[in-house]
Amino acid sequence: MAATKGQGDDYILTLSCPDKPGIVHAVTGVFASQSINILDLQQFSDPVSDKFFMRVHFGPVAAPEPLQAPFATLAHDLAMDYDIRPVATKMRVLIMVSKIGHCLNDLLFRAKTGQLAIDVPVIVSNHAEYEHLARSYGIEFHHLPVTKDTKAQQEAQILALVQQHNIELIVLARYMQVLSPTLCAAMSGKIINIHHSFLPSFKGAKPYHQAYDRGVKIIGATAHFVTADLDEGPIIEQRVARVDHSMSPKDLVEEGSNVESQVLAAAVKWVAERRVFLNVTKTVVFN
Repeated sequence: MAATKGQGDDYILTLSCPDKPGIVHAVTGVFASQSINILDLQQFSDPVSDKFFMRVHFGPVAAPEPLQAPFATLAHDLAMDYDIRPVATKMRVLIMVSKIGHCLNDLLFRAKTGQLAIDVPVIVSNHAEYEHLARSYGIEFHHLPVTKDTKAQQEAQILALVQQHNIELIVLARYMQVLSPTLCAAMSGKIINIHHSFLPSFKGAKPYHQAYDRGVKIIGATAHFVTADLDEGPIIEQRVARVDHSMSPKDLVEEGSNVESQVLAAAVKWVAERRVFLNVTKTVVFN
């Protein structure tokens, strides 16, 4: 992936490893030894999972190659997973949608106006409604209908598109199909879904009508990573909106759609900026 212009030569280091004393000293010592400036550093030690997480924004540097050898040594010594990416590199995203398009429209607008550090080369839908919208943004659109009998074939086509376009993240922007365990495993930790309620409340069909029937005073939305367990993946972001007795189910749907767009956009932004770490069944989010 080629870095885009405008961010200089800044980079992001992300890492996770078993927690122990001295990790921060070891990591910052590498930058000090190379006379590289740390612009921002966030860290978290989880006493439950006994894991350590860190995100470091550093630069400017001409190239990150001098850091590779010392960090490879640290990775070996600390059983550490790490990644170094240019700040200006946009994450390549495949968006999937069905017939409800507010989240898709919001993401495309935010990407177009530079609010999201993502590149969307392809959109997939099991319906044809949003082909014109995709084309208006110059984005490749694939109409891939799916039935119970064709799900395996359809998902194989999706994975082929992932490989063809070097996709790093799939975003389900109200894609109303359950993904198979095969696809979930192939893109583990790389699929985000927006769920139109506070999980685990009001699962299934017509969640806002369920909320209306229960007389709720707060509705919300949840963005989470997708796993083979339906709507049980690690949560990235949740937000709420207050409602009252005067609002109809239609009013709740409209208010909920606004929250859904905001929550999904926030989750995509943070993942694209390398701020989200998987931590067993939860996430660590540096925002």
